[in-house]
Amino acid sequence: MVTRDVTGVPPVVVLDEVDSTNAEARRRAEAGEAGPVWLVGLRQTSGRGRRGRAWETGEGNLAATLLFRTDKPPAEAAQVSFVAALAVADMLGQYVPASLVSLKWPNDPLLGGLKVSGILIESGASPQGGLWIAAGIGVNLARKPIDAERPATSIATYREIPPPHPTEAIEALAGAFERWFRTWSALGFPAIADAWTARAHGLGEPCVARLGTETVEGIAEGLDGDGALRLRLDNGQVRRITAGDVFFGAA
Repeated sequence: MVTRDVTGVPPVVVLDEVDSTNAEARRRAEAGEAGPVWLVGLRQTSGRGRRGRAWETGEGNLAATLLFRTDKPPAEAAQVSFVAALAVADMLGQYVPASLVSLKWPNDPLLGGLKVSGILIESGASPQGGLWIAAGIGVNLARKPIDAERPATSIATYREIPPPHPTEAIEALAGAFERWFRTWSALGFPAIADAWTARAHGLGEPCVARLGTETVEGIAEGLDGDGALRLRLDNGQVRRITAGDVFFGAA
């Protein structure tokens, strides 16, 4: 284990191997650690994505979690997923042309229209009061997953020189996260929603939302004030999508 100091951001703890950086964050939080602290796993053996899906990290890719405590109510605290997506977008823009980077609702950063990153936000009651938040972020730096559920890519695909090492990429990510976190704290979610919308993939286009046992089709219109996706149905009504998987073509 190595602790790295990155000026102006929470400390970064680099672990040679871990089951899951989010699982490690949970263990630390339940033991009383409040953070903020970044946890980076150079090898992650049991990575997880949303809805219990496996997340294959792969050697040379980034697996990181920011653990912190908040007094925000759960619904508001969940907005940090959009903060994380913006941070990943900024980090990607340091290594590839920013024009290739977009964000698909709710929090899938895309590169060239393909999934390049996964974000998993978890929380629980903090021993210090309020909530502990684990903002887990995986980024395909060196290679895409072998058995990806959806078409995926990596930073390396778009560079003639080697991609950044995880310990370099976390510095870029942590700095970007800190900037957007401060914007969220100072200006609230509207500022985050505006920035996210400016990078949004598929707005104004037909999409399919899979909501467990229900599938809904419509035109993606944008975000509601709480981060829900507004979907315009064929009958003209607007359906708020608060959770689920959204698909635009092959993305």
